[in-house]
Amino acid sequence: MRDTDEPGHKLRKNLSAFDLTVFGVGVIIGTGIFVLTGQQAARNAGPAIVLSFALAGAVCALAALCYAEFASTVPVAGSAYTFSYATLGQFVAWIIGWDLCLELALGAAVVSRGWSAYLQELFDLPSWLAGDKARPDFGAAFIVVALTIVAILGAKLSGRVTGALVIIKVAVVLFVIGLGLFFIKAANYTPFIPPAKAAAKESGGDAPLLQVLAGITPQHFGWFGIVAAASIVFFAYIGFDVVATTAEETRRPQRDVPVGIIGSLVICAVLYMGVSFVVTGMVHYGDLDTAAPLAKAFDLVGQGWAADLISLGAVCGITSVILVLLLGQARVSFAMARDGLLPPVLAKVHPRFGTPWVMSTITGAVVMVLAAFVPLSELSELTSIGTLFAFVVVSLGVIVLRRTHPDLPRAFRAPLVPWLPALSVLASVWLMLNLPVVTWVRFVVWMVIGLVMYFAYGMRRATLSAERPGGGSVGTAAKLTP
Repeated sequence: MRDTDEPGHKLRKNLSAFDLTVFGVGVIIGTGIFVLTGQQAARNAGPAIVLSFALAGAVCALAALCYAEFASTVPVAGSAYTFSYATLGQFVAWIIGWDLCLELALGAAVVSRGWSAYLQELFDLPSWLAGDKARPDFGAAFIVVALTIVAILGAKLSGRVTGALVIIKVAVVLFVIGLGLFFIKAANYTPFIPPAKAAAKESGGDAPLLQVLAGITPQHFGWFGIVAAASIVFFAYIGFDVVATTAEETRRPQRDVPVGIIGSLVICAVLYMGVSFVVTGMVHYGDLDTAAPLAKAFDLVGQGWAADLISLGAVCGITSVILVLLLGQARVSFAMARDGLLPPVLAKVHPRFGTPWVMSTITGAVVMVLAAFVPLSELSELTSIGTLFAFVVVSLGVIVLRRTHPDLPRAFRAPLVPWLPALSVLASVWLMLNLPVVTWVRFVVWMVIGLVMYFAYGMRRATLSAERPGGGSVGTAAKLTP
């Protein structure tokens, strides 16, 4: 891997533990808490959606501990890409880097369209300008361009913008919990876990892979329903791993990155469980199967004035999600370019702002086109499968690094290794198996395209870069490569 201190390829260290925690909360709290809470309560879990959020959060916590150990040991831009390079080698690093490009760029495009839809509803904009029916979606394109400019102007500015948006949306979430407590009816919690009932088997690509492989009949409600909901609301937690992409820009990465990762995950898990508990207590869970369940819950209890405030919180919340996803995508691609796996011109750092401006510009352009012209709702599961795959690689990497470099200084050590990382792998694979077959097919196609690019360009170029004097294999992660 290329030396991270080489002039022109070094990112500026501006971020603190507080900045990283804000980044984490900023990207996690978004579509999940404003949409998935009510939908999965109505379809799969009932009031026990609280347990689904807890289960999904526990799976993320297992992976978060592994991410924290890696980030404190290998504080270089690139997140799971860098970690896998350090432990499993160049080929696996390319695979996970390509996977992260799918997760972050597609996630940013999907969320941008969601932002446009909320904006259209909040201000009653023309359907041709913004929202689900707009082609092109000018609202989604505008927010991507605006936030790309913010990302280029510097990580510290991005942190301040995200911080302001996080304060607004966390205040709205606390508002939902605080006001909603006054309208809870105990009868709405009975039964807390609704009795299980068989669901119609899906056919073709829409069927969960687990159903195809094991012939298991899917169920709504009951304990299987809780697990099914957990595999879907898992999407609501995606983002804490993005904190690790900023490790190279953190003043004290060995301490601050683990704090940012674990702190943001804990805060969001508590807020998610609180909102789901309150909303399912306000109204019967069957009334929450809508795209705006929080607003509908307040409408049903005669507090319609709160709906606009909640929509405003959703717009702010999703804005910060887009910004952090754009930041993460640019930094993963930047790290790959710096190592020669992508063209080196992509690794240029702005002389004034200290940010990877070339990669940020390209990322913004690609995401803008996707968000403006492509209906991406059916592809949202790809973000989940990409993230879960990254969890698997990072968890395995912790085990490998403990065996190959047992004496390596670790500012943070994940407990119960190898059992905790192994459990993280099993839990992540289980959630992946609950995703539709068509999602797996699309994921495999994307990875095949990546393999073609690696063997046609990345493998040879990265090897040549490493052989040139001063050109490679002196970076932090490369020194750890077995």
